[in-house]
Amino acid sequence: MINIQIIVAAVLAYLLGSIPTSVWVGKLFFGLDIRTQGSGNAGATNTIRVFGLKAGIPVLLFDVFKAWMAVTLSVWLTNPAFTHDQQIIYKIALGVLAVLGHVYPVFAGFRGGKGVASLVGVVIALYSAAFLVILVFFAIIFTATRIVSVASMSSAIMFPVVVILIFGERSIPLVCLALAIALFVPYTHRQNIKRLMNGTEKKFDFGKNRITKQKD
Repeated sequence: MINIQIIVAAVLAYLLGSIPTSVWVGKLFFGLDIRTQGSGNAGATNTIRVFGLKAGIPVLLFDVFKAWMAVTLSVWLTNPAFTHDQQIIYKIALGVLAVLGHVYPVFAGFRGGKGVASLVGVVIALYSAAFLVILVFFAIIFTATRIVSVASMSSAIMFPVVVILIFGERSIPLVCLALAIALFVPYTHRQNIKRLMNGTEKKFDFGKNRITKQKD
């Protein structure tokens, strides 16, 4: 049975995810809405491209943290009657709500980012060992291509392989989440896929601020 603590945790998880870090940083420190700059995406990658690493790295870290924190709410706000599997499903639900908050933030007109950084926070909370393997895989793909979308989608697709085949995960909820991540990340990168197919997806250059509207 759902108790008041579960409801509070669910609301808090969504509100945590809804904190539009990149939007607030852009408006507070640069007087600009990140959604009108660069690729128009309210995420850490676009923040780094437009405002630089000093703005983008804190945005990235906080977007990861807020989803990790949402999952961690399950430690303090839970139902003691939950079985082990029910507790795992509860943690997954809180993580999903945080990611949905990031993609559809109530504090930013429901126009958020693609949810990759927040998914990383969920993955760290639920699959800490597998995350380290995927992080290395991401770094290899990104170093080879210098295209964040390619590294993100490749890592997402590889994630269930790592979770199931390398770490032998047998929890049905965690296996299903891993498979869902492999589908969700490419889905949110539909425009990137189109640009990759027509050769217009740009490589990441780290260095320069580009406070202009462009399709990257």
